Amino acid sequence: MLCAFNTPVPADGYRWWYLDALSDCGQHGLTLIAFVGSVFSPYYAWARKRTPGHTPPENYCAINVALYQKNAPQWALTERGSAQLKRTEQEFHVGPSSLMWKSDGLHIDINERCAPFPFKLKGSILVQGNFREDLEYSLDAQDHHHWGPIASLARVTLDLHNPKVNWSGNAYFDSNAGSVPLEQDFISWDWSRVVTPQGDTDVWYDIDRRDGGATLLGERFYASGAVSSLLKSSTYPLPRKALPTGPIWRVPRTTRLPHETTHIIRTLEDTPFYTRSMVSSKREGIECEGVHESLDLDRFSSRWVQTLLPFRMPRITRAGLW
Repeated sequence: MLCAFNTPVPADGYRWWYLDALSDCGQHGLTLIAFVGSVFSPYYAWARKRTPGHTPPENYCAINVALYQKNAPQWALTERGSAQLKRTEQEFHVGPSSLMWKSDGLHIDINERCAPFPFKLKGSILVQGNFREDLEYSLDAQDHHHWGPIASLARVTLDLHNPKVNWSGNAYFDSNAGSVPLEQDFISWDWSRVVTPQGDTDVWYDIDRRDGGATLLGERFYASGAVSSLLKSSTYPLPRKALPTGPIWRVPRTTRLPHETTHIIRTLEDTPFYTRSMVSSKREGIECEGVHESLDLDRFSSRWVQTLLPFRMPRITRAGLW
């Protein structure tokens, strides 16, 4: 079950629940990822090398929160061990933060500290929408990795106490799971989701695999609940086109959104191995906005990146500590 937080995760595997949101005013953004088996953790990667096929993902958990404001972006990802993890079908707790399904939606309590500077991130998020568990897609030829769109269009209400931030906006919520590490099967991917004013959402996965093949997924989720494949459309898929690379770390970015109308509004994350951006595109003449990500797993696996990551991703295994 995509929404069940206690779904088993195999050794060396992973599962995450991903939320992104853009404020109605267009000035703010948010991403939150709850991990069992933190896929971008250097500690998990090192442990898998020591005990391949036997590393428990529950010992590498985290809730990553990124708050995007023009003048004061904040980012937190503290990894914790199994002693600080509690999972039931309805609840997911890692240290002092949690996600909880209730009758009116998904309630998220955030109590994290940023790194490398220990600013507090504390407050609540309410996610409301039409959540579904009937869709799941394979991302590779061996069926190791799966993507499940839970809510292609949701509403978020953000109420943070520290920093003092309050806004509402449209959001997207999904889940990914795998039985082996991402970098084992994938070289890179580009992912995007854009939403029209009518509430229809297009989601693209464009993946280069290590077996020499490629995975291309394009799905249109209508506000009515209907779903159609963009790959069967007479208009799509468009050829892959390069977007400007990440401004500092130069991670390549590509898209299959309509080329002549797609542009990057703002780069939200620019790291050595991935970028996240706000994008704008026209779909059949209608202006759409959304989120685009590019991930380079060769860079992630490199020694120099693995050495840098602990500065942004502290690990704490004892309860009661940050």
